[in-house]
Amino acid sequence: MRMSTKAQYAVRALVSLNLNGDGSPVSIKTISAFENISLNYLEQLFVKLRRGEIVRSVRGPGGGYVLARPASEIRVDQIIDTVEETLVPVSCMENDGSCNCNSQCATQSVWVGLGDQIRSFLASLTLDDLTKEGRKRLSTENSNVGAVPEAFGAMERHR
Repeated sequence: MRMSTKAQYAVRALVSLNLNGDGSPVSIKTISAFENISLNYLEQLFVKLRRGEIVRSVRGPGGGYVLARPASEIRVDQIIDTVEETLVPVSCMENDGSCNCNSQCATQSVWVGLGDQIRSFLASLTLDDLTKEGRKRLSTENSNVGAVPEAFGAMERHR
């Protein structure tokens, strides 16, 4: 199963907003540049995220978007639902999770169970969880910037 681009981009954009904002408005242009996502595509997603009360817009100079509530209260499944993506694992399932196959489908319980597990997993993660993970990765990445690779360092010591 693959998550849609719309769902992936919405989650990435909100993590970026939370990482870069610290409560201050962040422009879509900044998020677009940071995440390498089309500005037009992000604008469409943020309309849905605003309507879904995940973000709110701040107008004027220095305006942009902020989270509408604390990141710890925004679950990943809510983000995906807000951009109108379904969390069904197979094409024969309806958006509500019901199976549109006939009653003789031997695998129906497998797909329904898988759909339930996916939703449960995504509901267990918050935007705050993903932001903390992002901060860890950035700090690890930044601590390695300028570091001399061990093999190169060993070569330099022997000269």
